[in-house]
Amino acid sequence: MDRAQKEQLVDELGQIFESSGVVVVAHYVGLTVAEMQDLRARARAAGGAVRVAKNRLAKIALDGKPCESISSLLTGMTVLTYSEDPVAAAKVAQEFAKENQKFVILGGAMGENALDVAGVEAVSKMPSREELISTIAGMLGAPASNIAGAIGAPASNIASILSTIEDKAA
Repeated sequence: MDRAQKEQLVDELGQIFESSGVVVVAHYVGLTVAEMQDLRARARAAGGAVRVAKNRLAKIALDGKPCESISSLLTGMTVLTYSEDPVAAAKVAQEFAKENQKFVILGGAMGENALDVAGVEAVSKMPSREELISTIAGMLGAPASNIAGAIGAPASNIASILSTIEDKAA
């Protein structure tokens, strides 16, 4: 890899560290190519990505970034799982780590906040952005349906009373 390629890689990594909602750092010693492809596919499906980069170049890219605190995690064979959604990459990494003992989560970062292994696990248990949006939409729709039910209820009650009176008269 020549100097220009290294500079380009450092720029790409810098953009990843700046724009990602969460970055998870893990060791992947002993993973097969098929297992790595499975991890990449899961991350892509969740709206994230997986990146293997030289630790030295990643540390250079981290310099001056909000998540600079994770540079101490970059030792050995590390892989970065990241996403703009602050929960997606953590969920993917946590699920993959449960199924694969060779994939060991070291920690990560969420913006300026450094995460240890327990922090990554806690983030992975949080509801995703889409789940939160659907919950909020359901909460916003509930009052309208309650109002419609309350408005329709008197008419329904009157109709049932009239029906009862009609049945008694017949």
